[in-house]
Amino acid sequence: MFFDSIAYAMAPPSGGGESGGLGGILGGPLPMLVLMFAIFYFLLIRPQQKKQKLHKAMLDALRKGDKVWTNGGILGVIVDIDGDNLTIEIAAGVNVVIKRGFVADKDGASAADNKK
Repeated sequence: MFFDSIAYAMAPPSGGGESGGLGGILGGPLPMLVLMFAIFYFLLIRPQQKKQKLHKAMLDALRKGDKVWTNGGILGVIVDIDGDNLTIEIAAGVNVVIKRGFVADKDGASAADNKK
């Protein structure tokens, strides 16, 4: 008898009410999930992908004489490029070898352009 009352309480309402249809789909959680995904995509994911693409293009365009900032905040001039390794001069006679991916930004015009 107890289980019958639980089953009755869990049963869908009988008669009169509209069930399903377009109102049920638009009023459900699916449109909200789609809207939230669209907001995340256009406000978070897409701008980050653009930023990564620009950074990769900047890394691929590095050449000798470019002034660069490292991720550690060190400013140096590229004196040698060996594949994925860059040798940068951070002071007179002080050279440091870093990976290309650790370059955070390029600082203005290259030193070679400044000598002209």
